Amino acid sequence: MLLSVARLCQKRYLEGALLFAILLHFKHIYVYVAPAYGIYLLRSYCFTANNADGSLKWRSFSFLHVILLALIVCLVSALSLGPFIVLGQLPQVISRLFPFKRGLCHAYWAPNFWALYNAVDKALTVVGLKYNFLDPTKIPKASMTGGLVQEFQHTVLPSVTPLATLICTFVSILPSVFCLWFKPQGPRGFLQCLVLCALSSFMFGWHVHEKAILLAILPLSLLSVQRAKDAGIYLILTTTGHFSLFPLLFTAPELPIKILLMLLFTVYSFSSLKSLFRRERPLLNWLETIYLVQLVPLEIFCEIIFPLTSWKLQLPFVPLLLTSVYCALGVAYAWLKLYISVLTEHVSVRQKAE
Repeated sequence: MLLSVARLCQKRYLEGALLFAILLHFKHIYVYVAPAYGIYLLRSYCFTANNADGSLKWRSFSFLHVILLALIVCLVSALSLGPFIVLGQLPQVISRLFPFKRGLCHAYWAPNFWALYNAVDKALTVVGLKYNFLDPTKIPKASMTGGLVQEFQHTVLPSVTPLATLICTFVSILPSVFCLWFKPQGPRGFLQCLVLCALSSFMFGWHVHEKAILLAILPLSLLSVQRAKDAGIYLILTTTGHFSLFPLLFTAPELPIKILLMLLFTVYSFSSLKSLFRRERPLLNWLETIYLVQLVPLEIFCEIIFPLTSWKLQLPFVPLLLTSVYCALGVAYAWLKLYISVLTEHVSVRQKAE
């Protein structure tokens, strides 16, 4: 992905499109950021000129460039999917690529909006049972916290369908795409849209895997060295996002390894960005700092204290739930802060023209 981004930043559009097409067929999760690539290539490559005020010159549309991009996409798709089409296995491939029968969330909830939604539903269920607002016989036991990959129904809040997540994802991506089209900033605007598409899909997608947060962290690292505001958002997202992956490494020998790697990367990120923007205001405010520091007692509780209690056998999902919900707050905050920054950012006429 970074190589394709580099090619687009160098205005080597066909190479960038080819690399992304190959990447997309290697791993379909990159469809999250496909809108950013599509709009940027259309705006910067298929339209070859702008007006003096930076607005799009419609007469500059190049059919040749569109045909070249279409040939690249069709060639890569034919090489990748051709054998399955010939063997009549394409429906089987599509059903495995988009597993709508696996449920809204993964066995370990990705730290996104639906994790918060599930937690609220669970809390309302507990309150409803305590005060006899709900019938215990009609409530499935551990439907969302059983650690199983399956479809489930919410108890109090409305259940979420794949169509609902698709609509939420589409709506959340639209503002970033509009900014890329109407407020062009070249490679910087493309990176902003790329990160927001990845984060919006992570926040509202169906059956999102927790590792998908890396799709937003990687391109955001390129923005973090340009402005102090982006550096602060990056530090929040990367610290929270990496911490949310800890439950994937759950064996005892992996505990010191993941903690040391996390510390090394976090200390280096904070120190290098602080040094880079030493003449700027602090990268994080006091509330953001408190939030990140609280990750330490959360990890101590989940890894050391909780296994020693009787809750381990009765409520084994509690550490995963706490990690997912707490990290979801940080990811949602970083997403909102980046969106506000992009939407309120002033773009001069000169920048648009360039």
